[in-house]
Amino acid sequence: MSKLLVSDELWELVEPILPKHPFVPGVGKPRVPDRVCLTGILFVLRTGIPWEYFPHEMGCCGMTLWNRLDEWRQAGVWDQLHHLLLSQLRADERIDFSRVVVDSSSVRAVHGGKKRDQAPWTAGKTGRNITWSSMPAGFRWPPRSREPIVTT
Repeated sequence: MSKLLVSDELWELVEPILPKHPFVPGVGKPRVPDRVCLTGILFVLRTGIPWEYFPHEMGCCGMTLWNRLDEWRQAGVWDQLHHLLLSQLRADERIDFSRVVVDSSSVRAVHGGKKRDQAPWTAGKTGRNITWSSMPAGFRWPPRSREPIVTT
């Protein structure tokens, strides 16, 4: 038997932080269960298939997964889950801090770093205008004329 994408332990962590949507009878289709959607989202992210190719046999369509992913993003579920999983891993001493790398692009530069010189002021220096010519505009047809006048 294959390994479950959403184990019971993971589901016990995730379920309390998901937004609740009570069922309203007579209004639209019943909502796809959250566990099915979480399994589908993890399946798409793990396999790399496009959302629209998600197999319907798994309980819903790819657009439902995409909408649920966005709904949970707006509700802050992913940030909460990230902090929850990190705190649990830290409590279990399963994070190896000897392999941590700090990238300079993610570290704040205190006081903004070295200041650059000002760019040269160019407002008084006009260059050649290539979009406007000093030549007079060409002949224009009279506004009421529908066809050009043929001359020989």
